[in-house]
Amino acid sequence: MTPHNGEALRLVAVRKQYGTVTALDGVSLSLPMGTFTAVMGPSGSGKSTLLHCAAGLDRPTAGRVYVAGAEMTGDDETALTKFRRERIGFVFQRFNLMPTLTVLQNVLLPRRLAGMPVDKARAIATLRRVGLGDRLSHRPAELSGGQQQRVAIARALVTQPQIVFADEPTGALDTRSAREVLALLRETVRRDGQTIVMVTHDPVAAAHADSVIFLADGRLAGSMLAPSPEAVAERLAHLGDDLRVGVRPA
Repeated sequence: MTPHNGEALRLVAVRKQYGTVTALDGVSLSLPMGTFTAVMGPSGSGKSTLLHCAAGLDRPTAGRVYVAGAEMTGDDETALTKFRRERIGFVFQRFNLMPTLTVLQNVLLPRRLAGMPVDKARAIATLRRVGLGDRLSHRPAELSGGQQQRVAIARALVTQPQIVFADEPTGALDTRSAREVLALLRETVRRDGQTIVMVTHDPVAAAHADSVIFLADGRLAGSMLAPSPEAVAERLAHLGDDLRVGVRPA
């Protein structure tokens, strides 16, 4: 196993260029295992690009990405897909569940696609942990938005990933469901030592995290420990005034 020194994620001078547009401009950061980190910034700041590059959904133009000490490399998409499936979990805003599959089948799908042994007992136990033990045979259309997102979280956790990336996981939910989903994400960090990186635009959502990383113009613009909604909103309002390059999140 590659040594990771307690690091779940490390980015080294990651740059992403789309034609003449620089979406990420030499971002370096290190996140420890067992932490919940929110990534925030104004529209166009590079937060989604950061997540996509860190999660292996997009390739950086330059720089390196390490997950639990292993460098994300691969000469082709097959190798990159294998890396993601073995190490990374995903939770998306729109759930991305298969409508024709049951809750249990949706949670088992990543292991089937990866050609991994299907551990039905683990999948059921994970669904019970997210409060859906009585919905195993339901299909997504029979669930509320919050319940669908909990299925998506169970699907991300069942492969025991080293890190879970969540892209606006509460963006399609009402306030109550969003609060429940965020509490569940936080619980997986506290109880299981899971590492979560969440992109969000919502200061209330960010306040559930241990720390917040701020981006502006594709660069790191500071970080905040033990965030409150008010403090996060205040920082966002003045983000362009105090841009600092290369700040490492605490």
